[in-house]
Amino acid sequence: MKRYLLSSPPADLQVDYEKDLNASQLEAVRAGPGPVLIIAGAGTGKTRTLTYRVAYLIEQGLAADSIALCTFTNKAAREMLRRVEHLVQEEARRVWGGTFHHLANRLLRIHAQEAGFPDGYTILDQEDARDLLDDCIAARGERDERIFMSSGALNALLGLAANTGRPLEELVPSCAPELVSRLEEILELAEDYRQRKQKMALMDFDDLLTRLYALLAAGGELAERIAGRFQHVLVDEYQDISRIQAEIVDLLAAAHGNLTVVGDDAQSIYSFRGADPDITLTFEQRWPGARLVKLEDNYRSSPEILALANRSIAFNLRQIPKALRATRPAGEMPARIVVRDAGMQAELVCQRIAELFDEGTPLAEMAVLYRSHHDSMELQVELTRRKIPFSVRSGLRFFEQAHIKDVLAHLRLVENPKDALSWLRVLKLQAGIGRRSAARIWEVLEGDIDPLQAALSDAPSSVVHRRARQSWNRLRELLVLLDADEIRSQPGQAIQAVLEHGYADHLADLYPNSKNRLEDLVSLAAYAERFEDRVSFLSELNLLASFAAEEVLDPGRPEDRLVLSTVHQAKGLEWDAVFVIGLNEGRFPHYRAQAEPGGLDEERRLFYVAVTRARRLLHLLSCQIEDRPGRRQLISKASRFLVELPDRVTEIWRVERGG
Repeated sequence: MKRYLLSSPPADLQVDYEKDLNASQLEAVRAGPGPVLIIAGAGTGKTRTLTYRVAYLIEQGLAADSIALCTFTNKAAREMLRRVEHLVQEEARRVWGGTFHHLANRLLRIHAQEAGFPDGYTILDQEDARDLLDDCIAARGERDERIFMSSGALNALLGLAANTGRPLEELVPSCAPELVSRLEEILELAEDYRQRKQKMALMDFDDLLTRLYALLAAGGELAERIAGRFQHVLVDEYQDISRIQAEIVDLLAAAHGNLTVVGDDAQSIYSFRGADPDITLTFEQRWPGARLVKLEDNYRSSPEILALANRSIAFNLRQIPKALRATRPAGEMPARIVVRDAGMQAELVCQRIAELFDEGTPLAEMAVLYRSHHDSMELQVELTRRKIPFSVRSGLRFFEQAHIKDVLAHLRLVENPKDALSWLRVLKLQAGIGRRSAARIWEVLEGDIDPLQAALSDAPSSVVHRRARQSWNRLRELLVLLDADEIRSQPGQAIQAVLEHGYADHLADLYPNSKNRLEDLVSLAAYAERFEDRVSFLSELNLLASFAAEEVLDPGRPEDRLVLSTVHQAKGLEWDAVFVIGLNEGRFPHYRAQAEPGGLDEERRLFYVAVTRARRLLHLLSCQIEDRPGRRQLISKASRFLVELPDRVTEIWRVERGG
């Protein structure tokens, strides 16, 4: 038998803080007891600072199991604690690290019976929660013969209510006005869902937070014992926490006041999830005497990119002022590029990407960022044509998304009435028609020489369920319209017709982000107007699908792909070269955000996040003309985020066609 011995760490191991940290980071790490607000600008070493702060507290004698480290992913907590363990050895394993939900679950498990709920409760993940909500919705559908919304949309509303502390009666009119007429039903469904969870000893992720908050807010001996476990609480990405998370943190730290939070108010961009920048901005009011430390030495971007970022974010008056300082050498000026339209924008980006690739920049070190997913549609088409491989951080390319495929299925079945897949897809979209009903209807239709004419003659009426009669008749009306000669030559109008004959309502009922999906389809309709008829439009999309399977730029590096991403999904990432497209008024900043309180400030923070993703090269693009459905073209204004910048922080590119 072979013996293998684990060596013990040296007893006098010391972390060299002065060597490993800059002056601001060192100040934050060595801050004494009490509340500490660390404003960490983009690329300033936030994670490193928080990691060393935990190590320093342990090194100063604080018991590791009396430290709570709240992060936004368990992966982030594991990575931080792995680094802490490297610094101070095995002590870090006892730190309470993880997401707010993870920490809440650990505490509730310990005190379950005292709090009045079973200690053997089961946690519903997101999929399980939607399944249970589906049961609630289906039960109501049996009572009133209609199902009016999806579990995903309802779950999103319930989650937003829990995280913001706003009742549904207030939330629905402001966040989902299209559902106001159904508020009473939503409230009944929410209560049914709550009762079912209670009966089956279940908690969803939101319950973990609301139950823990209720215990702490109630005060008394139990609340003191829960909070008394910790002598120091640390929070990462503080600008992204919700109202209930902030209140939990304040209650956990209330007795001793030892609270360290790290974040950047200039990067608060998730209000649609319940994040509130005021939580960061009012920290010093809630915690009088708090120590404020600013991390402003940026290790990511060139001085030229940071000069632009600093000038842009300065237009937000309500913020904690800071100025990022570059540690990298000088580089190229950010390029401000005005092109004619989205088609030319796509051509320029593709050509520039190919040039940078030839000069030695890997595709994976380049990214194209945009405000909304539909802003990338023409670009995805052009990249596919040129066989430039790319990945979309949302996971799905534009034409692969469910709502795009739904609408296109209507057009496909009219052009090819024997297309069984399109028929089944469209049939299952109709209220009261499920998978089995759709199959029965298709059995009748496919037996006819012309399935479309069979549907228009109402041949399958005998197999259409009574509950589906209204939706079936509405579909037949739409098919008559789509089959008309004048619509066949106008694919954009065909898409508009699908939207107006029920699909827009379907989006509102099914998706929490229905407004964004509707904008995708309006953009698709405008794009379709470029084609002389529906056949050529659908043929182009079929060719793009086949091109996508053949994408290749460097066969030796199949994993090397350009990144396409919304700015929201790009936060926390960085690339050597970044293109920000669609910088026009109404798109970025988005027209809906401009109408909301604080919306314009958040849009500017979103722009700030976009530009600070770039290390070396930054390209900012706007279009002069915007295509709209009906073959209309509108003059488009450049984004105010470009117009308000001084000329000296960008280089203007004039785009010309060669030859």
